[in-house]
Amino acid sequence: MFLGRPLPGPGEVLWTDDDRAWALALLAVEAETCSGCGHPLADTLDGDLEEAWKAEALKCHACATAARHIDGWRDAGGDTRGAQVRVTRRESHG
Repeated sequence: MFLGRPLPGPGEVLWTDDDRAWALALLAVEAETCSGCGHPLADTLDGDLEEAWKAEALKCHACATAARHIDGWRDAGGDTRGAQVRVTRRESHG
């Protein structure tokens, strides 16, 4: 399924043994990965490697646009609890 095989027909299994193996492998990798930075926990939790990391600040302009939109909504008295913002790219940005 994950590798692009056709949808199963009547009487065929939805998940093959290979599908299950790939899914379990992904779960294992995700369990050993920091949810914040995406690096292996074995490395990120090792105190001896604390100085091995460098950081770079980046700004996602799409997320910034969404945050400004929510700020404006809230400042105008809107209830932002549960709010979600869909950000789309303009056809022309000039």
